[in-house]
Amino acid sequence: MNSWAEVAIPPLGGNFDIPQLSLRDTARNGIYPLPKKDVYRIYVCGITPYDATHLGHAATYLTFDLINRYLRLQGSEVKFVQNITDIDDPLLERATRDGIDWKELAKSQIDLFRGDMVNLHVIPPDHYVGVVEAMGLVVDAIHKLESENSTYFVDEDLYFSVRTDEKFGSRSHFSQEKMIEIFSERGGDPNRLGKRDPLDALLWLSHRDGEPSWSGPHQDGRPGWHIECCAIALNYLDLDSDSSTSIDIQGGGSDLIFPHHEMSAAQGAILQGREFASHYVHSGMIGLDGVKMSKSLGNLVFVSRLIASGVDPMAIRWALMESHFSVDRSWSQALLEDAQTWILRLRDALSMMEVAPTHSVISEIIKAQAENIDTPQSLQVIKNWVNDCHKGSSGGNAGELSRAIDAILGLAL
Repeated sequence: MNSWAEVAIPPLGGNFDIPQLSLRDTARNGIYPLPKKDVYRIYVCGITPYDATHLGHAATYLTFDLINRYLRLQGSEVKFVQNITDIDDPLLERATRDGIDWKELAKSQIDLFRGDMVNLHVIPPDHYVGVVEAMGLVVDAIHKLESENSTYFVDEDLYFSVRTDEKFGSRSHFSQEKMIEIFSERGGDPNRLGKRDPLDALLWLSHRDGEPSWSGPHQDGRPGWHIECCAIALNYLDLDSDSSTSIDIQGGGSDLIFPHHEMSAAQGAILQGREFASHYVHSGMIGLDGVKMSKSLGNLVFVSRLIASGVDPMAIRWALMESHFSVDRSWSQALLEDAQTWILRLRDALSMMEVAPTHSVISEIIKAQAENIDTPQSLQVIKNWVNDCHKGSSGGNAGELSRAIDAILGLAL
């Protein structure tokens, strides 16, 4: 599947120290340095295309865009893969509700998503892969899990035995009871009769009347959610056989910690005989005016609608960076208006004939980003610089700072 338009990243210029990047790792429950490498492999879970890009999506993809930018800044190559879950229960249910073909619904929302990512200045993945186009890879992965004695049937549906991964549960740190509770809330079937463990994950659902199906491991049907991302990541990221893990970063929103990332990592561990990722990185959830933002509550804020109403995409990007990526935070009109004000003030400062010193500002932004992508600190550094400019401070290079802000933070001014 086609990705979106390439984003131009200006050269940083100047002589700057680029510290080693440290990131919060969910599995180790702390902030750890990402070993310096020539090539990094990142997999980020994409949208299920039954609705337009909301701010929760935007916050997640902005997080990994910032990580991507920093790794490139240190001179490394980044291999980046993102999927689209273009066959799933919510997509089929929405298509049925709206009386539209599920493929047409998916296409329309994927097109909207691409446009939103371009507007938000997000670097496109090297491979943007739909599950439908990767079905052969998914089936091959299931066959390999079968050869490792990690599967069994319940009626005609094939399941993955999660306990064949000795580390199952260690990445998400939930009790058995909590995992069952979350699993039930997020598409799992812990109470299905015939399962060996309530947490065992569906690999292949045999064909149901009225649903699309594909040729599968044993019969027609469609895949379970977790094996899709696992198969795509392991086949598109050009794995390094000498590495202790298959990939460097598995990423997504914190709502994916369990079951999705735990289970896809468990399947990846069985398939590869090594830990799936070096870092499991998750962005926090976005609320609206202090209330959890969700489809069920009907309080989602959509990026395309904000932009259509005249909101500067860079103000949206700025507002999402006002809080740290790893924490749950709230969106509000006041937050957006403040971001719009600062974007205007920054552009005004950058247009001045004389500006405050910039080299130290860029160094401080780099340092903040190196420390677990600390965007609130980076934005504070910029605010201080803007205030200094308006106080008459001089000796800086506006073009140098503008290029750095674009390259490091993705704010195209």
